[in-house]
Amino acid sequence: MSELIRRAVLLGLLIRFARSDDPFLTDPHYIKECKIADKNFVNCSTQSIQQLFDKLNDGIPGLTSIKSFDPFHLNRIRISQGNSNAINLKVELANIKIFGFGHTKVIESLVFKKDYSWKTTFTLPVMKLQGDYSLFGRILLIPLNGRGQVFLDADNMTVTMHTKTRLYSKGGFTFYNVTNCRVDFKMDGLKSYFSNLFNGNKQLEDSTNKFFNDNWRMLADALYTVITQTIEDILLDVLKKIFHFIPANYFVSDIPTPEQLYGKTKPKPK
Repeated sequence: MSELIRRAVLLGLLIRFARSDDPFLTDPHYIKECKIADKNFVNCSTQSIQQLFDKLNDGIPGLTSIKSFDPFHLNRIRISQGNSNAINLKVELANIKIFGFGHTKVIESLVFKKDYSWKTTFTLPVMKLQGDYSLFGRILLIPLNGRGQVFLDADNMTVTMHTKTRLYSKGGFTFYNVTNCRVDFKMDGLKSYFSNLFNGNKQLEDSTNKFFNDNWRMLADALYTVITQTIEDILLDVLKKIFHFIPANYFVSDIPTPEQLYGKTKPKPK
C-alpha cells in the first residue's frame, strides 16, 4: 500500500512538472538537503552547493535555459575605469567565451537567516577568457588604443560571492529570486595577450604584452572591474535560472515561506 501511495505522489509531481506553464524541478536527488537550524549546516550547505556546480557540468534535466556552463558565453561587456592617475581605461569585450567554471571547488557556503542572502567562497583552478576587445586609455602611462582579440588566463582564482535574494512561492514550494550578485577575487597569476594593440605595430604590441605578463598584478588591478563584472554577469544569469527552477526547500529544508519571513506575500518575480 505504501508503495502505491509513493508512486501516486511521484506521478502527481511529474504531472505538475509536465503541465505547468512555469515548470520546476520536484525531485533533485543529486542535491543534499540541509537544515539551517543544525549546527553542521555550513558543512552540509557547502557540500550541497558543490553538488549543484558538479551537476551543471552534465546539465540539469529540464533546465533548458542554460545552454552551456563551461564554456559560458557572454555577448558584450562595457567598462570605464579610472581609479587612479596611472589607470584610465575604456574597455569593451564582445563574443566572449569563459572557460573554467566546470572545475569550481566550493570552499564555504553561508546562508544568513535574517534575509536568506548568501556568502559563497569558491576557487577556480583555471579561468580562461577569450573574445574580441576594443580598448582606449592608459595603464601606468602606457597609451593604449586598439581593437583585436584578447586572451586572459587566470591561475588559481579565489572568488567570494555575495548574493541577495527575495523569497517567493510557487506550486507549494519556496523559491529564491536572486536579485543581486557581487564578487571579490584574488588570483595567483594572470597571463594575457592582446592582438593588434597598436594598429599593426607588432614590435610595440609584443613588448607591451610582455610587460603586461611580467607585471601581471598591475594588469589584474587595471582589469579588476572587467573581471569582476564578467564573473558577476555569469553568476547572476546562472543563479537566477537555477533557483527559479529548483525550489529552495531542497537546499534548505526548513526555509520559511515568504509569509513567515516577511509577514506578507511578496509578488512573484516577472
